[in-house]
Amino acid sequence: MNVFLTVERSKLNGSLRIPPSKSHTIRGVIMGGLADGRSVLLNPLEAADTLSAVRCVEALGAKAERSPSGWTIAGIGGRLPSAPKSLYVGNSGTTLGNLIGVSSTGRAPITLDGDESIRTRPFGPLLRSLEQLGATVKESGPGGTAPITIHGPLRGGEADVDGRTSIYLTPLLLASPLAAGPSILRVDGRLNEKGYVRMTLGWLRTCGIELTTDEALLNFSIPGRQTYQPFERTIPADFSSAAFPACAAVLAADGDVVIDGLDFADDQGDKVLFEFLRKMGASFDIEGRRLTIHPTATLQGIRIDLSGAPDALPILAVVGCTAEGETVLENVGMARIKETDRITVMREELTKMGAAIEEMPDGLVIRRSELHGATVD
Repeated sequence: MNVFLTVERSKLNGSLRIPPSKSHTIRGVIMGGLADGRSVLLNPLEAADTLSAVRCVEALGAKAERSPSGWTIAGIGGRLPSAPKSLYVGNSGTTLGNLIGVSSTGRAPITLDGDESIRTRPFGPLLRSLEQLGATVKESGPGGTAPITIHGPLRGGEADVDGRTSIYLTPLLLASPLAAGPSILRVDGRLNEKGYVRMTLGWLRTCGIELTTDEALLNFSIPGRQTYQPFERTIPADFSSAAFPACAAVLAADGDVVIDGLDFADDQGDKVLFEFLRKMGASFDIEGRRLTIHPTATLQGIRIDLSGAPDALPILAVVGCTAEGETVLENVGMARIKETDRITVMREELTKMGAAIEEMPDGLVIRRSELHGATVD
């Protein structure tokens, strides 16, 4: 589906409420699908990716009921189907990665596939880790791309984990409690996207899963033969979604812009965006779950480590164009293996608008630019 938007120079004011978190919703759906009993998700995000997750857990045998007040999921108690299954995740990389892990725990082969974009996303490092724990990968494309056919049983043991992106670790955290024996996971080198890992650990605690880890989140010890417990949990507002109107307000407010619903105590990594904006000179106040952004006269370019918040790269690239001096977005190489190569795409499209922007292997260098209208893809 093609979407065409015409955007004109504008000034912003007013208020808005941020939608629920996609990442939280998908984790809740999948763990609810694994639980032994009925789980309730309050305030879930109803969107293409989250509905893909719902359809997939239903294909594995869970029963989902959706209503305006929330979703109820009757889980399968960790017992995957005894016959081969096919799961279609649409464009949801989070659903695909996590269900690769789940699918490795059953004896029957499960084939996972998605749309054309999903078929470009490499899961080879995750597949290798699962094989170390006993999984059998019957089929995958180059670099571990979909379609992927995998089955267990997962025996446990020791596995090395690629820490470039959380999607190579989170599925292992979901699957290991269902293995026949204990699992030891060791992250090689640096772990990026720690906020998403902390989010997953929070959901595992909600489901009664036991594990131990170190402060750096580099080593995990997970007993096997555990059971996911059912839960009732409210989905918080999505910081990734909030980033766009928040930055728009910083750049174009002619009065206060109020954003409601954000829980700054939540584990979402993208909340660090507001630390970056404050360092650049943005003016805003946080009172409880209300964020009030004031008009900002001048922003100053800074160096930003985006290893924990790669989803913020596109909008911060735009903000960097308006900041005095130079803005450097670095340590965000994992942005190249999202739905697109976000680093290259932002350089190409902002260049069309007049941006002075350079591409690095792991990020972008942006200098203050006078942007103009253009047709962008």
